[in-house]
Amino acid sequence: MTTARRSQRLSRPSSCRRALSSLVAAALLLAGCTASQSTPTSKATATATALPDTPAGAQARWLVAATRRLPIPEAEIRAHINPSFLSLLTPAQLNQVLQSVGPLTPVAIGASLPWMVGFEATTDSTQGAPPRVGVGIAVTSNGSIGDLSWSATPPSSAPAPPTTWDGVDAMLRSVAPQVRLLVADVTSGSCRPIHAIDPATAAPIASAFKLYVLVALATAVRSGRLSWDQQLTLTPRVKSLPSGVMQYEPDGTRVSVRDAAAHMIAISDNTATDLLISALGRPAVEAALTATGMADPSQDEPFLTTRESFLLYLLGWPALARRYAAADQAGRRALLATVVDPAPLPGLAAVKTLPTRAPVARVGWFASAQDVCRAYAWLTQTARQPALAPIGNVLAANDGGLALDRATWRRTWFKGGFGGTVMAATYLATTRTGRSYVVAAVAEDRSRPLPETAAASMLAAIRAAFTLAARD
Repeated sequence: MTTARRSQRLSRPSSCRRALSSLVAAALLLAGCTASQSTPTSKATATATALPDTPAGAQARWLVAATRRLPIPEAEIRAHINPSFLSLLTPAQLNQVLQSVGPLTPVAIGASLPWMVGFEATTDSTQGAPPRVGVGIAVTSNGSIGDLSWSATPPSSAPAPPTTWDGVDAMLRSVAPQVRLLVADVTSGSCRPIHAIDPATAAPIASAFKLYVLVALATAVRSGRLSWDQQLTLTPRVKSLPSGVMQYEPDGTRVSVRDAAAHMIAISDNTATDLLISALGRPAVEAALTATGMADPSQDEPFLTTRESFLLYLLGWPALARRYAAADQAGRRALLATVVDPAPLPGLAAVKTLPTRAPVARVGWFASAQDVCRAYAWLTQTARQPALAPIGNVLAANDGGLALDRATWRRTWFKGGFGGTVMAATYLATTRTGRSYVVAAVAEDRSRPLPETAAASMLAAIRAAFTLAARD
């Protein structure tokens, strides 16, 4: 993530690179497996870092070791990587990518849970690869790799953060022509604006919508409808497409509410999200829009599952999506019930067609920066209740690569989203003196996909915004 040059692509052909990044993640910032910020160092001076002793860490160690004895035999790859994921990234493609970067040496560990890890690694840059890459790995319940994310612009490659609000604005506007931003103090439980760019205008927020599912979940736990340890059952009707790993679990697998929430936020797992929406019911999630003070909840009604969103873009494209967008709310609900929900989900290979499909208005999830700030304010107040403390743990599992100075900041919450032409990066961070701030940024280019450096520039601008806000 940088002013970083767009060095030679890590994979050739480009379809191989898209497969490796799961086709739905913007670098690692939004895949949920970011490595922490560190000062860039040369390969000669970088110090190797031990990977965690977890199921995800074990697979990361295998991958790193395998880069020193390429090519990896196909049988070995199939022994480590989920067979369904290999429909997106074939063994030959994986070897091609790894051969283009040479041996990897982990030098910084980011987000880490038993089933996921993000790290930065030095490469053999003599092959034309960038000096560092970011790698994210998530594993299924049997320990096989179910998601492998890759970034040629890891957090340490981000440009130097600007030092003024004008600099923040300029850096965000370098990402896309349409930008929304709100920087606010939420210490009191409401959003006190500090700095903004068009904060009241709604925009697509991609997977940042999952904040509202978490709001609905917190409401259900508080009322006793659900509990954190309650077991939910995976069925074909709740399985979605990547990102995530739960779609690879066998039908009938039992998942706790707590684990589903953690997967939904930390790695933006779509199946975990739909599992929770199914348990909550669509009306409960729609009620969360109003409960948090969204200015216009109707823009997200009916509230789509990720499965429904995929089907609208994959089923009878583009006629069905346009028909949905043109209908009134009752018509959209009827279309979901009669056409979309009964349809079988296409295979994983269908995901490869999504980058070629232009966004359709009203298909997806929408909110303003102000709306997102209000959702965070609601969540931070609610998480203070002992029974709802897991909210904070879930949101803090991955800091989205922000890596704020721990001498000043004690906690960071993150949820992002990426949709090819749109990137949403939303954070809440709390200082050691107890002041909490939200930075919600959305960049959108309705005419073309965002550049590879978009996540890096947004990360630097957001990091600067928190620094400036704390001085305000």
